[in-house]
Amino acid sequence: MAPVVRPLRPADVPAVAEVLAAAAPYQMMTEEWLSWRLTGAPAVERFGVLVAESAGTVVGAARTGLLHESADPGLGFANLSVHPQRRGGGAGTALLVAAERRLAELGAVAAYAQVADDPASTGFAERRGYRRGRRAEFLLLDLAEAELPSAPALPAGVRLLAAAELPDPHPLYLADLDASRDEPGEVTMDEISYADWRTAYWERPDLDRDLTTVAVRDGEVLAFGFALTDGRTRYRSGMTGTRRGHRGRGLARAVKHRSLSRARAAGLRYAYTSNDAGNVPMLTLNRGLGYRPVAAEWRYLRDLPG
Repeated sequence: MAPVVRPLRPADVPAVAEVLAAAAPYQMMTEEWLSWRLTGAPAVERFGVLVAESAGTVVGAARTGLLHESADPGLGFANLSVHPQRRGGGAGTALLVAAERRLAELGAVAAYAQVADDPASTGFAERRGYRRGRRAEFLLLDLAEAELPSAPALPAGVRLLAAAELPDPHPLYLADLDASRDEPGEVTMDEISYADWRTAYWERPDLDRDLTTVAVRDGEVLAFGFALTDGRTRYRSGMTGTRRGHRGRGLARAVKHRSLSRARAAGLRYAYTSNDAGNVPMLTLNRGLGYRPVAAEWRYLRDLPG
């Protein structure tokens, strides 16, 4: 029986989260995260999930929406996940057709997709007209087994704080915006308003503000490292960045080192992170902390029919 594609219903959240976890465990997408994305994402993103159902069982999902943080108009995303045990039955094709239709209805002229670095996944994308872009590496650090290097020295006047200690997160927003302007990638993500930033990042339920670490001097956030957790054993680094005028001083290493040390003390074990394959400084930093590669994805792009 061919899979049926339809919009996600609230009762589907546990099944979709299970599909996402099975397809990409290194992404740390939980039920709590998915529920929040469905109700708490910025309105301009137009986030929506389509599910593929076969004989009453959810076998795949497509996360869709607009890349609202880019100044380039008309960019959308269609990220497909099919349970590894249910591939080859047409769910991926049906989801992609429906996802592209939804993006076109939202006014998108191009669709970006994150595609696992394996022949079956990349072949699927390329047969459907998607062009390969940049590669991202996913890395893992076992906090129970790893021995972190010594904490780096800080420049004069710089203090490390938990994000929870900031009287106001606006300086963190400014640092994030500045650091993101030259982050490697096909799409420049530097056009988010403070209100949407608070919604998309500061208020997300898996953000741990005690583990999220900032380097501050005279009230200005110079560097930061967002820390996400599943509330149990897993930790994931979000964006780690340094303002462009303060790079080369070890600040990114300092905020990551402190966050990882506190994560281990809090009982978390599996620390994930990801980097663009061309971001040699961050890959070198992470490998110096003990991270090792566990997976990779490619960014693919297709121009949608007018």
